[in-house]
Amino acid sequence: MFAVYADSFSPDDPLSGLVVGERPDPTPADGWITVTVKAASLNHHDLWSLRGVGLKQDALPMILGCDAAGLDEDGNEVVVHAVISDPAWSGDETLDPRRSLLSERHQGTFADQVVVPRGNLVPKPASMSFAEAACLPTAWLTAYRMLYTQGGLKPGDTVLVQGAGGGVATALITLARAGGLTVLATSRDEAKRARALEIGAHEVFESGARLPVKVDAVMETVGRATWSHSIRSLRPGGKLVVSGTTSGPQLDDAELTRIFFLQLQVIGSTMGTRAELASLVNLLDATGTRPLVDRTLPMADAREGFAAMADGDVFGKIVFTR
Repeated sequence: MFAVYADSFSPDDPLSGLVVGERPDPTPADGWITVTVKAASLNHHDLWSLRGVGLKQDALPMILGCDAAGLDEDGNEVVVHAVISDPAWSGDETLDPRRSLLSERHQGTFADQVVVPRGNLVPKPASMSFAEAACLPTAWLTAYRMLYTQGGLKPGDTVLVQGAGGGVATALITLARAGGLTVLATSRDEAKRARALEIGAHEVFESGARLPVKVDAVMETVGRATWSHSIRSLRPGGKLVVSGTTSGPQLDDAELTRIFFLQLQVIGSTMGTRAELASLVNLLDATGTRPLVDRTLPMADAREGFAAMADGDVFGKIVFTR
């Protein structure tokens, strides 16, 4: 079958290990099911995999991709939940210490077919296209959990989204606005600040700028470059929810004095559960809110999408279609 996969790693030139070609058809194990992929979306996780982060040498060649929407073996339209937990695990899949994502220990979604546990499928509503649905299982699910599970935010609260532009950040802005929050966003790029206003931010600011108000929560995916600004932007008792460190994890100042004196909460968040994915799908179906797609490409042109993400030339999600 057709597939986009990694056959080597390179920290400095990740695209050198990317191959667009043929791989064997998958064979589902007991309790697993084959999904015919109609659309799949690109995540930073896929670039990190090509750099050798989170993917082991002995797992190569590995089909990349965490996210997909397609058809199950009975022709039902489905969205694939990307978190693969241990069969013996029960409860929140994201807390399973043995969990993985598709494309880490199990072949990923950038292919004609992907096999997943039967319980990892969520019905896709007819109101949503395959391309839109394929955006949800990683970036949008991460954003949903950050805001409403880990953040516990409610209508009327004020939230700051750092680094508008990427898939998680655009999802945060859109979902926060849909949930009745007051949304502030930052970016170094003037064009991205303007786009953030278009998709739902109430106000936008240059990265590091002093805000007119202290916020109830900050959604942090950038890391070192924005950490101090995030801490300083919170009201006493506020929450910082962190799900990524795209600028690096090594902090110049962890702001521990402010954290304890102002009784701030720093909360980690990773992906989301199948139940949360189902709730997210239902929310979008009911409200008409839709993921922002930066561009849609044939999967055969996947290298173009990877290059755009590596260059930071993205606002929203890159989707590959079959």
